[in-house]
Amino acid sequence: MQRSFPYLIGLVIVLAILSSCVFIVRERDSALVFALGEVRETITEPGLYFKLPPPFENVVFLDKRLQTIESKDPERIQTAEKKNLLIDSYVKWRIVDPRLFYVTFGSNTRAAEERLSAQIRDALNASVNVRTVKQVVSNERGSIMQEMLHNVDARAKPLGVDVVDVRLRRIDFAPEISESVYRRMEAERKEEANRLRATGAADSEKIRAQADRQREELLATAYAQAQGIKGEGDASAAAIYNKAYSKNPQFYSFYKSLDAYKEIFSKPSDLMVLSPRSDFFKFWGTPKGTGPAAP
Repeated sequence: MQRSFPYLIGLVIVLAILSSCVFIVRERDSALVFALGEVRETITEPGLYFKLPPPFENVVFLDKRLQTIESKDPERIQTAEKKNLLIDSYVKWRIVDPRLFYVTFGSNTRAAEERLSAQIRDALNASVNVRTVKQVVSNERGSIMQEMLHNVDARAKPLGVDVVDVRLRRIDFAPEISESVYRRMEAERKEEANRLRATGAADSEKIRAQADRQREELLATAYAQAQGIKGEGDASAAAIYNKAYSKNPQFYSFYKSLDAYKEIFSKPSDLMVLSPRSDFFKFWGTPKGTGPAAP
């Protein structure tokens, strides 16, 4: 047992040395292999790798996943109108050149985030300072984000960092200008509403006038057609009356007299003051209507 103990110690030492010569690079990491303090190799692909045991070679791992920088407090940025806005933003970034990143920041990701945050503030100021409140809030918000992405990414490339996206999450008015901005917006909305009402009223009057004109034209056309039809009817009726009269004038006269008697004496209270010998009563005395009625 005592003889095998040194062998066990030697085996443990050998295994320790071998384990220090093997390292695994995961999918989410990049690895820098240092030889006596200098970068010998940069590894970005996952897998099992070998190196010399320390202190001859050492390995430093860097996270290459997409990371986010979120502003803790909204940035106070001044517009071209000298009005302050509170802007909340975030940035997506990743390490694309581990060697450059390590030369600049070592393995301190927090230092990289602070540098990028400062660059983001500078880019945000540069884009917002030349625009009005309206442009920042609505019209050119997308352009501002594109400008910031271009500027920050260009400044981050020499640091071994790729800036993937920049977004403005929220834009608020500073408390000292909120009330005045709201009043101005309210006045603009009221002015627009009044303009729309005036336009609507003018269009309404125009439509009403057109409808009245069309109505008058339709009534005039209908009246003219009605008068024409009435005239044609009267002419037809007169022709029929004349034709009937010419066939038997005496019977026609008798028939019309009966109609007159019905019309006049339709009620018991009807009264006429006429001479019994008048022509109106000529059919009362003789059926042929040749003489006045008997007294």
